[in-house]
Amino acid sequence: MKKLNVEKLKRTVDARIKDDVDSCRVGACAVRVVQSGKTVYEFFNGADSCSVFRLASMTKPITAAAVLIQASKGIIDIYDDVSKYIPSFKDMGVGKVENGSAVFDFKAKTPIKIFHLLTHTSGLGCMNVGALQHSKMTPERSSSLRSVVDFYSETLLDFEPYTMQYYSPGAAFDVLARIVELTSGKSYDRFLNDEIFTPLKMSDTTFSPTAEQWKRCVPMHDRINEKSVISPTVDGCVFESIPPSAFSGGAGLASTLDDYTNFAEMLLNCGELDGVKILPSEYVDLMASPLLPSRIMMPPVVWGLGVRVISDNSYKALGQGCYGWSGAYGTHFWVDPQNEIVAVYMKNSRYDGGAGAVTAYNFELDVTACLE
Repeated sequence: MKKLNVEKLKRTVDARIKDDVDSCRVGACAVRVVQSGKTVYEFFNGADSCSVFRLASMTKPITAAAVLIQASKGIIDIYDDVSKYIPSFKDMGVGKVENGSAVFDFKAKTPIKIFHLLTHTSGLGCMNVGALQHSKMTPERSSSLRSVVDFYSETLLDFEPYTMQYYSPGAAFDVLARIVELTSGKSYDRFLNDEIFTPLKMSDTTFSPTAEQWKRCVPMHDRINEKSVISPTVDGCVFESIPPSAFSGGAGLASTLDDYTNFAEMLLNCGELDGVKILPSEYVDLMASPLLPSRIMMPPVVWGLGVRVISDNSYKALGQGCYGWSGAYGTHFWVDPQNEIVAVYMKNSRYDGGAGAVTAYNFELDVTACLE
């Protein structure tokens, strides 16, 4: 285990973030690094540890944890066919694009499994075929998790399941959330509150912020003509125009630095935080393992369950075994089990977001550079 040089960490990361803020590449942000259970670094600009941020795809690791809770109870198996729980997903077709439309190409030979959804290998809602079909979803179909998932069951896949991987922005993890609903007998938001948020004291993590929480929600940043501006958002919606009632397992949650740090610390501590056990350690280990063969996804970045995993030391910014994920608005986190580190970067911006965000990569580089 290497220790972080805290003074160097403060100098290095402070300088980077302050330059990003001064250059209008970053607006409000809240950043934290924890090692061995102790907070060793924080940075705040226009926000604090209780400011509310839109998680976007940093919702996905929480959904993966929810699925694994059900698996750990023996209620589901991650290698089950999705059609065991939602029969309309049986006999899916694979599509192709012709004249600007998605049309049937052939019947899929492989049934979609829960594992495929968790590892972005299902072919559901992930490329051109999925995007064309998703564009036709009506407001009525997007009003609830059930209606959203019923819609996806009627769509064509982008490829034969488990022949390749391609990121599914919403569909795969919305289906996972629906399976949790069906197998628990609870609405997805209630399940998360009962099984994850309340035990981990994540009181500000929600699909439906209260009026008080909306007041703490940071404005959406953008950078136009090298100046910071506030970008408009849809009133009452956490992610784009998805209604909170849809309980999107792929992108629908809002949270705070404090709350998400608790979630990440639970993962680092093998499924436990402050004496409260959320997941058996073997399920956290499975979540954090690179699970796809090289014929589907080449190292060094390989999907685990709802997170990307660094599978070898050829990735410059983080060491082997680190895992985490990001959101479209720039949120980012990782867990480093070897060095007992949790790092969380919260921002909401339409400039430089997603898994390829420069801020996320530089944050990784800077923290790693301070390990001695």
